[in-house]
Amino acid sequence: MIRTALLAAASLAVLAGPALAQSQAGGDVAGQERVMQILRRTPLIDGHNDLPWALRQGFGNDPYRVDLATNLAATTRLHTDIPRLRAGGVGAQFWSVYVPASLEPVEAAKATFEQIDTVKRIAAAYPSVFEIATTADDIARIHKAGRIASLIGMEGGYSIDDSLGLLREFYDSGSRYMTLTHSKTTTWADSATDAPKWGGLSPFGEQVVKEMNRIGMMVDLSHVSEETMTDAIRVSTAPVIFSHSSARAVTGHPRNVPDAVLRQMPANGGIVMVTFVPGFISEPVRQWGALRSAELSRLSALNQGDPDAVKRGLDAWTAANPSPKAMLDDVVAHIQHVRDVAGIDHVGLGGDFDGVDSLPEGVESVEAYPRILAELMRRGWSEADIRKISGENLLRTMRAVERAATAERGQRPNLAQLPNDGAPE
Repeated sequence: MIRTALLAAASLAVLAGPALAQSQAGGDVAGQERVMQILRRTPLIDGHNDLPWALRQGFGNDPYRVDLATNLAATTRLHTDIPRLRAGGVGAQFWSVYVPASLEPVEAAKATFEQIDTVKRIAAAYPSVFEIATTADDIARIHKAGRIASLIGMEGGYSIDDSLGLLREFYDSGSRYMTLTHSKTTTWADSATDAPKWGGLSPFGEQVVKEMNRIGMMVDLSHVSEETMTDAIRVSTAPVIFSHSSARAVTGHPRNVPDAVLRQMPANGGIVMVTFVPGFISEPVRQWGALRSAELSRLSALNQGDPDAVKRGLDAWTAANPSPKAMLDDVVAHIQHVRDVAGIDHVGLGGDFDGVDSLPEGVESVEAYPRILAELMRRGWSEADIRKISGENLLRTMRAVERAATAERGQRPNLAQLPNDGAPE
């Protein structure tokens, strides 16, 4: 995920019921209405939204500082509010309790618990809209009641501070998945965007996965290296998830899932929830980002101790080399590819709204899901396919994780520790 304190503006008008209007990016209005009919029966479950972090960064960590009951597109940089969630047909949301990988583990653990508290305070502030969910059955019940099921997903295994006891406490606090790494390699798992240390999972990392299986916490492989993906799938006795990742064969970013791993999804039973981050879904945007990073490094080396000069130079470079635009069609290309390689039972949606500094045209906020799904239907996807990508696949995966935990209910808690040599005791 790309992080920034300044979130991109979202200025589309709200889409609602029969009054659906043509979007800036165009779209099939009748198809979107048909999608909304489907989503009244099947919950659309998004795997990753960073609204809690956006509230922490911009609104004093207080859901009462901003009126989520109003459309905030014109007045804030938020991608998420209740009118746009409703217009998007969202039935369940995994709220990310992200904290930066730069934090010391004990500080990361504290901040993660504070983020969990934020999710619960959002739900408490709007009880007629949100309800905390911890099981697949909760999602189905809450959606049927007309509310949005709110689930908690941890982003970054450094938050457990190498403690399986702390992992269990996070589960008891409501966390239902943990992303094994974020941008940095941890003391037990390699990240996709950092130097490898373990060749995948360390022996203690394998113990983390096994304990997640035992307690019923989904193993999230977004952000991890390909070797970590393969190790976790080998070790896990339950399906894994990718809460917000796209296809590496379409866009060559290391955060994306390679075909070799996509082909393991049917046997594993897991799900890849396609994300909308421009640098992950558009190859031109990815390459532009690499060039910009190289220019930043060059300017920093030439202007050591002068950050203002670096900023002026980078601003001038960006003005002369504007970023390409990612489009809704780029999102669809990744969804199609995951389906083609992994199969229709193993694809979902994980937008990463409010955790990115830009979004594709036509996908500017949480109201975009009907446009995406309508485009898939225009390309031949059936209503049964739309139900699967929207929520049925995630519900099936989550229930399988719950069953695996039930089967291990008699097992004692894992007391493995991480000594100095990196191997479990």
